Amino acid sequence: MYINVIELAESFGVSESVIDGWAQREGLPHTLDRGRMLFDRAQVAQWAASRGLAAKAGFLAQETPAFHTGCQLSALLRIGGIWRDVPGADLGKVFDQIVAKLPSATPAVRTMLAQRLRAPGGIVWAPVGSGFALPHPSVRISLGRDSGALALIFLKDPLDLGGEPPPDGQAIHRLIFFIAPSPRAHLDLLGRISRLLCRREARADLVPTASDEALFAAVAANNAAGNGGIETKNTAS
Repeated sequence: MYINVIELAESFGVSESVIDGWAQREGLPHTLDRGRMLFDRAQVAQWAASRGLAAKAGFLAQETPAFHTGCQLSALLRIGGIWRDVPGADLGKVFDQIVAKLPSATPAVRTMLAQRLRAPGGIVWAPVGSGFALPHPSVRISLGRDSGALALIFLKDPLDLGGEPPPDGQAIHRLIFFIAPSPRAHLDLLGRISRLLCRREARADLVPTASDEALFAAVAANNAAGNGGIETKNTAS
């Protein structure tokens, strides 16, 4: 049985543009019917399970992901840090500083990654609604299980999407930027962050007026709630 982009996006708790990106760049199985993408349920379930990507709701929902890398959001957030009142013009500098803090990465790797992020199309901005976007490197990289970072960035002004409106019309002021340790961990992190933002209480907690420790605690608590009450150790590879 086939489903469309909207139904699949609702099942994963992400935007339609994310589904399109997975289909174009991540090998998400699909077929074209008069210009529309359609997805076979069984093929999508197999694709998601092989990448540790669990759905929030719908036909792919399950109590425990069939496979996951165990990336710990709160630990990665302590590496990437919390950034407040950031002008859009300074985002490149912030990304450079986050890359510079990547553990277990050589100077050459940090330089290469910073250059890729600065290049045209080097970042996928992934607006997901409710004033959030999930920017991440457009090219998948392998940094090793002990590397990776996640940053919570509060913008001074709304994010400029190049003239495109946000998916729900709500201006984007909050970014969750992440660099995954590996391609497999990338999809796991994307799924974990998406599930985190599906929780209304999590979105309400992630505000610039909260202290750093309150934000760290909110990410850990809400991510644990989405993983059966336990935030697992970082064992990504």
